[in-house]
Amino acid sequence: MCLAIPMQITRLDGDTARAASRGIERDIDLMLIQDQALVVGDFVIVHVGYALQRLDPEDALATWRLLDEMDDATPAETDDGALGHA
Repeated sequence: MCLAIPMQITRLDGDTARAASRGIERDIDLMLIQDQALVVGDFVIVHVGYALQRLDPEDALATWRLLDEMDDATPAETDDGALGHA
């Protein structure tokens, strides 16, 4: 399954940016959205290191809520390898 994650830009550097989400920071490529004017603080949706589009902050939060709901509904693997619910 492919998944794109909302991230907030913390630094811009030409065609790349530093972005953070939930305490994780990554360098991301902006090539696919080079036609969009971005500023530090903007939210983008990121898949395998590429920003796909800019997001409104409300959309980024709604996406995280949905991902949290999916995570809560998914059985987790226990330490002994058995499936259970976290």
